[in-house]
Amino acid sequence: MVMMRYSVSWVVTVFLLVFSLSAASADAPRDPYKFFFNESFGDYSEELETAKEEGKKAIMIFFEMDECPFCHRMKTTILNKPAVQDYFRERFLLFAHDIEGDLELVDFEGNETTQKDYAVKVQRVRATPVIAFFDLQGKRITRYIGATASAEEFMWLADYVADGHYKETSFTRYKRAQKKNKKAS
Repeated sequence: MVMMRYSVSWVVTVFLLVFSLSAASADAPRDPYKFFFNESFGDYSEELETAKEEGKKAIMIFFEMDECPFCHRMKTTILNKPAVQDYFRERFLLFAHDIEGDLELVDFEGNETTQKDYAVKVQRVRATPVIAFFDLQGKRITRYIGATASAEEFMWLADYVADGHYKETSFTRYKRAQKKNKKAS
């Protein structure tokens, strides 16, 4: 009987240890380049086809540069959160885009260019980060300039695009309504 009590106690202890470790690892930060951004072969017109095939709502491009402290903050406080990563990957194809990059790419219309020229000349990115969403025809549907204040605001941006609210209102108004609804609950 004593042996059985120790066995049950040991099993319960092991279960609690495994459960607490798995719960802690579920919230542990993950590398955004591995778990948030999708790998791209530099052809945004092909990525449109992939997004359509996978039933995505849109394509998001995170325009960044290496020295940008706001980009760094986004990657280390928001884009590294498993809940954010899973939520966005379910709804969108997600690409990091170096605005100073010389790599060649094909834009949504099939034109060959470089990362730098696409960012500066086509998308008119002047400061980073810029978070741009494109519909499944390659048309930009919304653009957010700067780092979001929080993961919650970033998730609101996802809902704003995925649920089509961009067709009816600005993100500023949408965000204000979300804050108001949150206070009311």
